[in-house]
Parts: sequence; structure tokens; C-alpha cells
Amino acid sequence: MKKVFLFLLVALFCNPHILAQESVPIIPLPIEAEKKEGAFQIDIHTPLLVSSPILKDIAHYFRTEMLRLKSMPLTIQKEASVPAISFELTDDIQGEEAYEIGVEMEGVTLKGSTPEGVFNAAVSVLQLITNSQHTGEKIQIDNWKIKDKPHYKWRGLMLDESRFFMGKEKVKSILDWMAFYKLNRFHWHLTDESGWRIEIKKYPKLALIGGIGNHNDPEKPAAYYTQKEIEEIVDYAAKRNITVIPEIDMPGHATAANRAYPQYSGGGSEKYPEFTFDPGNPETYTYLTHILRETNVLFPSNMIHLGGDEVSFGSEKWKENEGIQQLMAKYGLENLNEVEYHFMKQMADSVYKMNAKVLVWDELAASDLPRDKTIIYWWRHDKPQQLQLALEKGYQTVLCPRLPYYFDFVQDSVHRIGRKWDGGYNSLQDVYSFSADSLLKNKDQLSLIKGIQANLWAETITSLNRVDYLLFPRLAALAEATWTPEENRSFTAFEDRLKLHLELYRAQRVYFYNPFNPQETPEPVF
Repeated sequence: MKKVFLFLLVALFCNPHILAQESVPIIPLPIEAEKKEGAFQIDIHTPLLVSSPILKDIAHYFRTEMLRLKSMPLTIQKEASVPAISFELTDDIQGEEAYEIGVEMEGVTLKGSTPEGVFNAAVSVLQLITNSQHTGEKIQIDNWKIKDKPHYKWRGLMLDESRFFMGKEKVKSILDWMAFYKLNRFHWHLTDESGWRIEIKKYPKLALIGGIGNHNDPEKPAAYYTQKEIEEIVDYAAKRNITVIPEIDMPGHATAANRAYPQYSGGGSEKYPEFTFDPGNPETYTYLTHILRETNVLFPSNMIHLGGDEVSFGSEKWKENEGIQQLMAKYGLENLNEVEYHFMKQMADSVYKMNAKVLVWDELAASDLPRDKTIIYWWRHDKPQQLQLALEKGYQTVLCPRLPYYFDFVQDSVHRIGRKWDGGYNSLQDVYSFSADSLLKNKDQLSLIKGIQANLWAETITSLNRVDYLLFPRLAALAEATWTPEENRSFTAFEDRLKLHLELYRAQRVYFYNPFNPQETPEPVF
């Protein structure tokens, strides 16, 4: 017992912020948080002060969220004679997304050396507010001194709308919650077997015909995003410090596109008909390049995900394809894998010429795409050798392994709808406790890990309630796993803070899974 007590004393001495961190009601957990005496009181007369015009959008976001979350309208002012909430740029803070917050009775200051840092400060203050006492028309927040910065630059979520189209308002709601938890990369899976969800003006049938149906209803009327709607959502995300990355999947998962323009189909298999584009048809490359050019204009991220996964599911027709045989003979390609790599290199070159980076799934780690222009997504948790291959070849890599970061996997052993892997599933604790460092052979590889994201595939989704049920509260656990260094994390302390956030979910009518009381919201089956 004495040894345990001495250990705790040493731990607290080495990290004096532990006690403060345990009680700060913010997810993800800040690196340093010190509670002070007193509190600051906010009401509708509390002004928002902006030190630079480039921070005006952040102040506008803050007041929009105050209205949405607390029904409190605030105004942005140039100067004020009463205690205010001030948004400030400063050179004193190191780190692109680092921030500092000072909450005192005389006012609240939100500081960063960049707009991204100030935005993160704004989100933390919003969380302090939403988890504070609200008496009548006044909100009282405790005085805090907070210093913080993210562990990973890439903190992402992928949303599959090919298999289940969710619509503009739902996507905006998800972006709101991503911003609330400081997630900053939205990977938008817009094309696959089930449906094509993005308007391409040069090829209108992609949306009008390819957009028909979803995974569970092949006859559902066409659903897709117009280019105007795409621009609106991208702008909405940007104002929330979120970069949107589109995915145009190829050469597999092309069924929806091939319904619209069958002349570019490479065929498929009995289980996966018309699954691929045709690498043996020179016009295929022109067709897809036109699609990627329009896509690149719509997404200023200068990143396009080209898929490149599971091509073998439907490439058996390639063996009989005369154009592919000629291609193999011309370039000395020995097998269908090499045909796939040849195809992806051609399409990647098209993207590089647009001054954009190519993102691909881990099947392409074996290819020779340029290291400085390519990002690999490691998703096959059962193939750690693919991660090692990507890192050994010097590729920047995003970690999104099925276990624990596929959010279509169930989060409780008793759940009936959703995926498992040999009985394994993705519980809240598994999402939270994931250790990237344990996967690496040496510390030199750390610099190649861009970050972590979760992927929400939609085969088991038939309603918006189910979307929420799969996302919440795992989205909060993902946020802390990507932001807070592993040595500062405690799942027990996280659970204590999460309970406050469940109240917010209820207030916002989010249909979440409650790990503390699973009976509160039954699993959506339909």
C-alpha cells in the first residue's frame, strides 16, 4: 500500500497538471489545464472582440454555436467597456494548432499563433460553456488557464455516402460535431458499387443513373450532391477548421459508374458484376481524368483519394480482355496486380499534374508511387506487414485499422446489426486506448504517421438514427486518441468527462449509444 501511495505522489510531482486535467470538462483532454479561483459570467450582453479581420469567421462560428447549443445570441464588436470574450493572434505560442485560454472574472482570452489555433481555443471555451451552470439568462464558467496542442495533425473521419446517402443537412451536423471535438479531416467516400454521389458536368449520367439506389435498395431514386452543394459543404467545413478530401474509387468499386457509362467497364465477377474500370481501354484514362479535374476544382484541399482497394474481387474478366493483354505485352506486365499498379500510376500522374496529392488504401503500398506526393491509408489490421511496407518505403501514412477504427463494427457484444471480426468489435475503450506507437518498429517511423481516422462504412445503415448510434460516443473517444498524447490519457477519467457530454447529446437529440446505460437507446434495426 505504501508503494502505491509513493507512486501516486511521484506521478503527481512529475506531472502537476494531472489533478487539474482530470476535472477539466473538455474532450479531447488538454495538455495543461489549471483551475483558478472564481468564475466568468456570460449573458447576451457579453461581447465578442476580434483582434484581426482573419479571425472574424471564427468569432462568427462561436456565436453560431452559442445560439445552437445554448440559445444565446451574442454580438461581435470592435471594442467594449464590459468583460468580453477576446479572440487574439500572437507570436508567443509555438505550434500551428496550439492555443492558450485564460478565463478570468475580467474576461476570457483565446489565443493562437494561427487562425487554426484560435479556432481550437474557441472550441474548448464552447465546451467549458456547454458543461457549465446555466441559470436563467446567465452562464457561469469556472476560471481556467489552459495550454494545449494536438498530438497528430491528421484527425479524421471517413463517411461512406455511396452505400447510404445522408444528405446535406446530416453532413453539416456531422461536421459540427467533428469541429466540436477538434477533428479536422473529412474523408468523403462519394463513389462505389452502390451509388455515385457527385455531379460531374461533363458526364451527367454518372449522377442521374449512377446515383440510383443504395446498398439496401437498388431502386431508390437517384441521390447525389450538385456541384453547388459540394461547394457549400466544403466552405462550411473550412469555417470549422476541417479539410474535405473526396474519394473517387478506382479501378475497383466502379459498379455505379459503369451503369452510367458501360463502355469504360472492365467487367467483374458473379458476386461483383461490372466491378472495375477497364485498364485496357485508352479512353478510360481520358474519361477518369476529366472526372478528377472537375473533382479537384471543387475541393481546394489539393488531395484526391483514388481508392485502389479490393480490385481482385472483380478483375477476373481482365484475363479475357484483349486490350489488357496488349497492355501487358507492351509494358511487360506479368500479372493482374501489375496491371492494377500500371493503371493507378497513370491516374496518379493525372492528379499530380493538377498539383494535388494522391491518397490510396494500403494495397498500393507495394506500388512505386512517388513518396512525396502520395499518402497511404493503412486499414487492414490483420496485415501489419502492409503498414511496415508503407513506412519502410517512406510513405506518409494515415492509420485507420478495421480494429478499432471501423465504426460500422458494433460497439457492444450484444449488438445484432453491424460487423465483427472473429468475434472482435470496436468498443468505446478500444477506440480510446489505441496505441500507434506499439505498431512501429522504431521511433524514426513516427514522423511518417500523419495521424488517425475512423471510417464509417454504410452497408448496415438504413436510417439517420443508426448513423448517430454508430458515431456517438465513439467520435469523442476518437478525438482524444488523436489529440492527446498516450501518456496523458486515462479511460476512467475520460468516462467521467464523457458523462457530461451525454447530456449535450440528449439536448441536441442525438440518438447515441449509452455505454453506461445501454437500455436508454435501443439499437436501431431498421
